[in-house]
Amino acid sequence: MNSRREFLTTVGVGLLGARMGAVRQAGQAAAPPPVRGVKTTPLFKSPEGYPNGVAATPEGLWIAEQKSDVAHLVDFHGKPLKSVKTESKNTSGLGFGDGYIWMAANAAPQGIFQTDLGAKTVSHRQIPLGPPENGGGCHGVEYVDGKLWIAALRLRSILRVDAKTWQPEFMIPYSVPRAHGIAWDARAGGAIWMVTGDEHGAGLIKYDATTGRTLETAQFAETDCDPHGLAWHDGVLYSCDAGIHPGWTENKSPTHGYIFRIDIV
Repeated sequence: MNSRREFLTTVGVGLLGARMGAVRQAGQAAAPPPVRGVKTTPLFKSPEGYPNGVAATPEGLWIAEQKSDVAHLVDFHGKPLKSVKTESKNTSGLGFGDGYIWMAANAAPQGIFQTDLGAKTVSHRQIPLGPPENGGGCHGVEYVDGKLWIAALRLRSILRVDAKTWQPEFMIPYSVPRAHGIAWDARAGGAIWMVTGDEHGAGLIKYDATTGRTLETAQFAETDCDPHGLAWHDGVLYSCDAGIHPGWTENKSPTHGYIFRIDIV
């Protein structure tokens, strides 16, 4: 009972912090979070052409292919280094940490697949705070210092979970129609970037990772690459264009299948 009370208290504090951040913003109408523009630069095509998740490492980028559920490691010029088949389904997010690939399934059996570099499934767990057999889909995952940040569709929140105990610790609610990849920005104490969008286009939101407060937003132009996954490395945001966007015909984006960089302007 005590552990349950402590958990509810922790989640409640996280929600309260995010809501208080929203209240503070509402009271600062004269100075809303800035809306920035972006510049996107196509770099290279993914190994299979349906990249829907990306994670950065010193060696290069791990890319999750949505249709085959294979994780490919390529260097920052696109040279293939390693491929790992996973048991994820309709993969829509990828994190890398502690020597494991963390694949986010967006189709049955849902959940997060922890896979070692030998293609062995170490664990398969549902997103917390839901039915034990189906915690809903996921559109992004990031591993940071033993924690997983998960863009949980059913919760309409970014949820921080301890990667070992699988206990939820903190939530950042979002209200955008479409949430996708997330990336950790270690500057200034830590922030989370998240891909947003709807049938009209795409954007980014940057959240304070401690309070959940919105720090800034960015908007993509129609001529920009279409973001899905998201990663941060050495001051640069990287994304991937899966060619599948709600409300669009498949491969409408001219850069579908590409890995690209995002510069905030």
